[in-house]
Amino acid sequence: MPKNRFQEIIFTLLMSFFMVLAMEIYNTALLQGGMSNSCFIHALSELPFMIPLCFATSYFLMDKIACSVAFRIVDPQKDHPVLVTLVRAGVTVCFMCPSMSLWATLIFKHAGTQFIAVWLQTAAVNFPMALCWQIFFCGPLVRFLFRLLFSRQSQECAA
Repeated sequence: MPKNRFQEIIFTLLMSFFMVLAMEIYNTALLQGGMSNSCFIHALSELPFMIPLCFATSYFLMDKIACSVAFRIVDPQKDHPVLVTLVRAGVTVCFMCPSMSLWATLIFKHAGTQFIAVWLQTAAVNFPMALCWQIFFCGPLVRFLFRLLFSRQSQECAA
């Protein structure tokens, strides 16, 4: 969808915001034993440093790898656009979830000598939520917002 570097940055920022927000709420609810209003407050307090980590990890490293892997599985020129989108989203989660779980383990878990075990468990617990959130909610929402934002911009330029 993004057609230039500026659009890539906006798309990645939107995706980072909504993915981090949801995953922070999810992980806080897990730690507290269930959802409560305090999950939202706690998640919002962690956004200022988790969004830049997610953005940097995604934009500078994982997007290129995920794109390369996804386009070995599907061909955007031949395959149905929905399949291409789903494969791209799924592969991205396959790379971003362990990466962000690594950051979470380093920052929040204080794992000590159990670091690898805690990291793997964190990734395993986060993966189903990240995949479902990405495919069914976050991905469609961000693509909608992105199209809304940039279709208006291109309409204004044409006028």
